[in-house]
Amino acid sequence: MQYKTSLEGITPDMIGGFFVGWPNPPAVPTFLKLLENSYRVVVAIDEGQVVGFITAISDGVLSAYIPLLEVLPDYQGHGIGKELVKRMLEELGEIYMIDLLCDPELQPFYESAGMRRATGMMVRNYNRQSGV
Repeated sequence: MQYKTSLEGITPDMIGGFFVGWPNPPAVPTFLKLLENSYRVVVAIDEGQVVGFITAISDGVLSAYIPLLEVLPDYQGHGIGKELVKRMLEELGEIYMIDLLCDPELQPFYESAGMRRATGMMVRNYNRQSGV
């Protein structure tokens, strides 16, 4: 498994199969654009395919938010997600507050990666889920 903090060499044909279960997932060009526009990104690559990724958006001074962490279903349960979180937290080490929102059943995973539970609020415009 190779981990990269750059998208150099990543092509659209390397990033399929993500957003499983999303009713209106982003198309590959939109997915590539969100990776490119992220403040930081870490990707996991196996045999020329991106099998996992994590993104962060930030002001670069005090705050960062981790909106997306995904590992392809066939690669889940092998520590890739935990490694992606670890590497992203290292990338964001100079930032004061690093936040993310997740479903309650995922909180133990993030706690095992060194994060703490918090209460948050959100708005979801599901009709815009594809990014179009």
